[in-house]
Amino acid sequence: MKTKTLIASLALVSFSFNASADLKPWTDYDIEGELSNVTTVKVDSNMIDKYLEGLRDTWITGSEAAKAVGQIKDYAIYVSQLPNSGQFNVVLVTTLESAGDLQPSMENYNAFMKQWGKENEKRTEKIVHPEIREITGEYLMRKVTIK
Repeated sequence: MKTKTLIASLALVSFSFNASADLKPWTDYDIEGELSNVTTVKVDSNMIDKYLEGLRDTWITGSEAAKAVGQIKDYAIYVSQLPNSGQFNVVLVTTLESAGDLQPSMENYNAFMKQWGKENEKRTEKIVHPEIREITGEYLMRKVTIK
């Protein structure tokens, strides 16, 4: 009986610490200006290699073109080592210097299209694999550093 009371007391104490904590931005933590666009994808577990092949010829090519003209800072692909667990098993991340990089611009569009080229545009139209994947979420995230 004492063990149950002790566990319940500890649980209440831990919740009370959380309830009283009111961190303030730029006082207790910093918010980065850099943004990450994170897309979560559930790919049929036996089709991940095929999906990655399609990404190589579409998403990576487009990301390289955007990076070459300075529209994105970087990009990455993460694949779960447990592909059948959870709501997604592939994560696509595009990193931007700031929110300003999200603003539409004919100049940026034209620079990207010139870098990417007509051949990549045509190839992308043929490679999309909606039958082997489902996009489960898309997030625009900032890194937070607790002081």
